[in-house]
Amino acid sequence: MSLQQGDPQRGRLVFGPCRACHFTEAEAGHGNGPNLHRIFGKVAGKQPGFDYYSEPLRAAEFVWTPAVLYAWLENPLAATPGTSMMSAGVPDPGQRADLIAYLQQVS
Repeated sequence: MSLQQGDPQRGRLVFGPCRACHFTEAEAGHGNGPNLHRIFGKVAGKQPGFDYYSEPLRAAEFVWTPAVLYAWLENPLAATPGTSMMSAGVPDPGQRADLIAYLQQVS
């Protein structure tokens, strides 16, 4: 896996469909999915106030890093079987890198 340099402006566009469930603004709270503000460095499945994690994510022990999210977004169901994330992920490597750059910028 190679985490290339992404473009946060393009990543903002890639994030568009994600907004159906996730927010990036701290004050926005949670949607149908957990808030992604300052996601990096947090343990997966453990955000306070979000009670709808799938069992596999609640049991997860990994910390969200850019590299972990890059691999996870390639195919969330393969990375965490049984996850309830609605999206099939972001299969394009460049778009994944752009999305991560955006999340880093807004956090």
